[in-house]
Amino acid sequence: MMEGDPDRERRAIETLQRGIDLGMTHIDTAEMYGDGRVEELVGEAIAGRRDQVFLASKVLPSNASFDGTQRACERSLKRLRTDRLDLYLLHWPGEHPIRETMRAMEKLVSEGLIRFIGVSNFDVEDLAAAENALRHDRMAADQVLYNLEERGIERRLLPYCERREIALVAYSPFGHGKFPSSRSIGGRVLALIAERHGRTPRQVALNFLTRHPGVFAIPKATRPEHAIENAGSVGWTLNDDDIAMIDRAFPVPDHDVPLAVL
Repeated sequence: MMEGDPDRERRAIETLQRGIDLGMTHIDTAEMYGDGRVEELVGEAIAGRRDQVFLASKVLPSNASFDGTQRACERSLKRLRTDRLDLYLLHWPGEHPIRETMRAMEKLVSEGLIRFIGVSNFDVEDLAAAENALRHDRMAADQVLYNLEERGIERRLLPYCERREIALVAYSPFGHGKFPSSRSIGGRVLALIAERHGRTPRQVALNFLTRHPGVFAIPKATRPEHAIENAGSVGWTLNDDDIAMIDRAFPVPDHDVPLAVL
C-alpha cells in the first residue's frame, strides 16, 4: 500500500532511501503489490544504488508455472530497473506443481537473473516439498507472518528452518495495524522494557523477534520517521528478564496451530 497519490508515492520513495542510508538494505516487494506499481516505486528508490541493497520480490501462485515463473520474473526485473533479484519467492502455495515452479527458479539462477530461491507462507510440510523439488540449489528463505501475537511458528517451523539453515523472514512484525495498545497488559510490558533501555515499544518488539540469528524482519515503513525508529531496534540486547516478561505477556501456543497468514 505504498502506491497512490503522488505525495504518498514520493514519501514512500524517500522512506526507502532513508532506510538504505541507515543500513537497512533488505528491500522486499512483489508483483502483486499495487499490480506492479510498488515494484516501480522500489526501482525509483534504488536507482543508482542497486549494489547497496538486497532485493527480494515474489511471483504470484497463479503465474507460477514453469514458463509463467520466468515471464513474471522478467516483468519484475523490468519494473525494478535491474538485471537481477537477490531473492525470488513463490508468494504462497498454489495449484501449479511445485516441481515446475522450483525448476523455473533454478533456471533463473543458472541464467543469473536471481541469486537465491525462496518461498512465502509455507509451513513445514510445504517447505519440505519445495526443498525436495530443488535439484541444484538450496532453499534460502521462507517468509511468514511473525509477530508478538502470532508466535506459532516457534513450535515447528522456526526449529525446522534453523536445522536446515533456511532464513526465516518475518512479515508484519508489528501485527498489521494491531500493535499492542499501551492500555493492554502486553503493551504495558513493552513500554516498561522500552523505558529500561531508552527505546520504544516497537523497537523492543523488533529486537525480540530478531533475537534468533536466522530470523530477519521486514517492517513496513511509509514515512522517514518510521525508518529511523526501525533502525533503532538493533545494536543492543534484551536481557533474560526482558525476554521472560515478553514470553509471559505474549506466550507461544501450547499446541501446534495452522500457519497464520495475511
